[in-house]
Amino acid sequence: MGMTSSQRLQETMQHREPDRVPYSLPANMHPARDMGLTIKEYFSRPEYVVEGQLRLRKKFGNDMLCCYPFAGLEIMAWGGEAVYFDQGPPNAGAPVIKRPEDILALEPPSVEENPALRGVLEATASLKAAVGDDIPIAGVIVSPFSLPIMQMGFEAYLDLIYERPELLERLLRINGEYCVAWAKAQIKAGASAIVYSDPASSPTILPREIVLRHGLPTARSIIARIGGGVMIHLASGRGKDLVDDIAETGAVGMSASAEEDLGQLKAACRGKLTLVGNLNALAMRRWTPQQAEAEVKRAIAQAGPGGGFVLSDNHGEIPFLVEDEVLMAMVEAVERWGRYPLDWVVVDGA
Repeated sequence: MGMTSSQRLQETMQHREPDRVPYSLPANMHPARDMGLTIKEYFSRPEYVVEGQLRLRKKFGNDMLCCYPFAGLEIMAWGGEAVYFDQGPPNAGAPVIKRPEDILALEPPSVEENPALRGVLEATASLKAAVGDDIPIAGVIVSPFSLPIMQMGFEAYLDLIYERPELLERLLRINGEYCVAWAKAQIKAGASAIVYSDPASSPTILPREIVLRHGLPTARSIIARIGGGVMIHLASGRGKDLVDDIAETGAVGMSASAEEDLGQLKAACRGKLTLVGNLNALAMRRWTPQQAEAEVKRAIAQAGPGGGFVLSDNHGEIPFLVEDEVLMAMVEAVERWGRYPLDWVVVDGA
């Protein structure tokens, strides 16, 4: 009898080899099409999201489930709006911080009283009741350091970082209170761990010195207060040069960018952090099933030996237009190439 998904993930996070490489294909918008709903309709009711996650599990066998719908939800929590699209993820609407001085009067929203956040908590609790302890459920928060990009716009945030340190400090503190409460509420509802989405802490987005001064110290503080397992997700951003710094935040894992050499990144993370990635979510729209298998095989060869690896996409969200036959090819490739021991992998990882 094989391992449960929870056992499989726990084993790989201990940097040991489970029965096979665990994987998660976060095609979280795809169930809308199967259920005859628009993306906006699908995300409008917790029961739709729960059914969608169960459908994804049945179809693709994901080892991790997640009821978090889209990042723009965070702006809805602060009184803003989400902008919906027919074939893509909803985006954040207009900034809720119109000018830097607005930060002086800003207060964190109540997680329990916000309808958008309550919907996620209801879905998480319902999904937990449906799957029990065998399949982990991931909660998600956008980090206090990355959230201002949506709250005020990137250009205004850059000005704040470089020119208004006192307001930056206040905003990070307020966002931190909100993020800790939001993470704890998801764990209480049934989430097994928290994905800490922090693209601004990637050197792809901001200079390393800014990340080390503000981004990762913020992460360290928040992770300590959450009190559960946390994986830092840089949302496609590169992170190899920050591996030791990320490990010191208390995170148990990090995302793997498609722009980095996965083998080198795995070597840097070995024994420190579990890697999650790094299939190119944008490129897979054009993959054939044969290309999908080749990419899965490559990733497993580079990062699978010794455990400490969860196969997924590089961004945390597979585009709506990626065909099911490509996703099924990935699933079949994991079954074919991801069973431990990986005897077919040669020493150089080729």
